[in-house]
Amino acid sequence: MDAVITSLTNDTVKSVRALHAKKEREATGLFLAEGLKFIGEALDLKQTPQMLLVGQDARPHPLLDRARAQTRAAGGRIVTVTHAILEKISRRDNPQTVLGVFRQTYTPLDAIDPAAAPCWIALEQVRDPGNLGTIIRTADAAGCGGVILIDDCVDPFSVEAVRATMGSVFAVTISRASSDEFLAWRARWPGSVIGTRLDATAGYRDGAVIRPALLLMGNEQAGLTDRLAAACDINVKIPMRGRADSLNLAIATGIMAYALTE
Repeated sequence: MDAVITSLTNDTVKSVRALHAKKEREATGLFLAEGLKFIGEALDLKQTPQMLLVGQDARPHPLLDRARAQTRAAGGRIVTVTHAILEKISRRDNPQTVLGVFRQTYTPLDAIDPAAAPCWIALEQVRDPGNLGTIIRTADAAGCGGVILIDDCVDPFSVEAVRATMGSVFAVTISRASSDEFLAWRARWPGSVIGTRLDATAGYRDGAVIRPALLLMGNEQAGLTDRLAAACDINVKIPMRGRADSLNLAIATGIMAYALTE
């Protein structure tokens, strides 16, 4: 039998809501994904929720039936909750009717196979969860192998970042490393390493690229640091043809990702 929770002060409700906090996500290794589409993406990629929370007003759907069955088969917990609990957990007035609690997955750098994709993306000290989530989604759409987070990047499993991935958080390899670890690993990269800098002289389509390409993108405000820029085979820039002097990080990364996977 599925559990039924109606109290806003229930311990399960508190523990799931606490996953909005980075400290709790790090302590538990879990994260929160909202919506049946997200759950379906996870199931397609053989990732089953540790806990499935279903609103009392959730409409019958074959995907929901599948989610229930696979969660049970994997030993996960299924909980029916009220609309008020969904609002409290999601911190939204119009919450999704199905939420899932999943285990975080990071891939060690040494486990990455560069030849598995034509392009990989590395991000240095990215701060905005919306940017990071959009980049993960774009990496998935462009056919990139994964996203590597260097030094103090925002948490890819924050609720805001996960929402922005639109489910691609389950499809894209995510790694994290210090700059020292990254540079040691980069030394063995078999293809071209391309950085982006406002002070670069080469255009983003200039020069021959040896695949697999490794794309380095910097912080939203400061850009790529000198140390990582120096580790690139070439630094390039995207031309600004209007009055704007720069692009949003996620947009710039998308342009570069598609250029490097054409």
